[in-house]
Amino acid sequence: MPADRRSPAFADLDLPPALLKALARQGVTEPFPIQAATLPDALQGRDVLGRGRTGSGKTLAFGLALLTRTAGRRAESRRPLALVLVPTRELAQQVADALAPYAEAVRLRTATVVGGLSLNRQAEALRRGAEVVVATPGRLTDLVERGDCRLDRVAVTVLDEADQMADMGFLPQVTKLLDQVPSDGQRMLFSATLDRDVDRLVRRFLDHPVTHSVDPPAGAVTTMEHHLLHVTEDDKHDTTARIAARDGRVIMFVGKKYAADRLARKLSARGVQAASLHGGKSQSQRNRALEGFRSGTLTVLVATNVAARGIHVDDLDLVVNVDPPDDHKDYLHRGGRTARAGRSGTVVTLVLPAQRRDMDRLMSAAGITPRTTRVHSADPWLAELTGAPATSATTAPAGAPAKTAARENSAAGATSRNTAPGKTAARGKPAAGAPGEAAGSAKASGEGPAKASRRRRKPRRGRGTRDAVSEQTRHDPAASRGRKPQRRVSSQNT
Repeated sequence: MPADRRSPAFADLDLPPALLKALARQGVTEPFPIQAATLPDALQGRDVLGRGRTGSGKTLAFGLALLTRTAGRRAESRRPLALVLVPTRELAQQVADALAPYAEAVRLRTATVVGGLSLNRQAEALRRGAEVVVATPGRLTDLVERGDCRLDRVAVTVLDEADQMADMGFLPQVTKLLDQVPSDGQRMLFSATLDRDVDRLVRRFLDHPVTHSVDPPAGAVTTMEHHLLHVTEDDKHDTTARIAARDGRVIMFVGKKYAADRLARKLSARGVQAASLHGGKSQSQRNRALEGFRSGTLTVLVATNVAARGIHVDDLDLVVNVDPPDDHKDYLHRGGRTARAGRSGTVVTLVLPAQRRDMDRLMSAAGITPRTTRVHSADPWLAELTGAPATSATTAPAGAPAKTAARENSAAGATSRNTAPGKTAARGKPAAGAPGEAAGSAKASGEGPAKASRRRRKPRRGRGTRDAVSEQTRHDPAASRGRKPQRRVSSQNT
């Protein structure tokens, strides 16, 4: 949402002309609320504590200030001048890509330091010199310990998505890194939620920060619809598969890595272009999945929480929680993949009976009042809500409805045989002009009528099988003496 009339325009801020031209080239004309609120203080060098929902424009809020205050300086080898710490590889790449055109405009070199990519190449980039480093805590710690990076010249430090870094257990590494940054430098901390762990970082490392919050504490987005779909255990996968087959992209979140891989395989088996994304994938695999999803080659991205804050895809209008998140913060960040930058979007959560009470508490903690509906995979309303394909009247959906359709088809076949004028259906032969069930099934499976007949007469296990063997023994004395009985030749085979 653009800034209101009282908010300053980018031209009113103390930004270098080169940055203003770059903003114009990118089509960015007016600041979003979080940018308009924080940039005046950040450009003056004050420590800033900013809270804004995912997709609200936090990257440029700290990025423009960081680039402006670093412009005109040159970094020595292995000694960057500005540092941005983020929790995930995907978010690091997203931040680096967002800042790249503006850094180039003011002649600043950037380096991205994340796990999963060549450590030596990243060390070489730092050796050549980079004014701005975007890093994950773990990989930056490795480079610092190897002597490939020193933080004693960093003048501007940014912690983006600080709450997730705390949730992922990065606080000890973050604390150790910030202890190596000069204490008189500028620190900015941005996050969608501010809890006690984040507050501990604020008290220790920020000096009288200016706090800006442009969203309510729950971070609920007014342009986002929230739906809880009550499903049964037996029908959950069919419901998921029908939504995944929609005409449009969708991100589906699950709780575990193996669940992401399994769901992606099952969807692919149904003809859906799907891929999984989680922390167990190599960086090249994660990049391919994201690029395929952004380009539209893949229509479904099955992801875990690790990727929830690093995926930015324009015009994504649907997020599905196949597995409900563990807490309201994860819910907000999963949902933050849609309804970004003022656009509308829908978040759907599939809820099993045993999960309903926990999910109600989670939504209450998030400050959200969802619409709750009990659905089935064949429900026409599912198409209206999610864009899932409509079910065909002649094609049975998977699961229980398929059995119903089979019974209906069987009944239809019997009616055709019974009502054929002037004809009497013989056993195993349909009436003329009305194909029967047995012939139809034999033709569909590519079998001849004799093979289909034998399949129908195949005895069941148990007593029926024993009776069949005894009957065969009575008719073939060789069988009773332990020799292999002769196979009877059906007249249909000749």
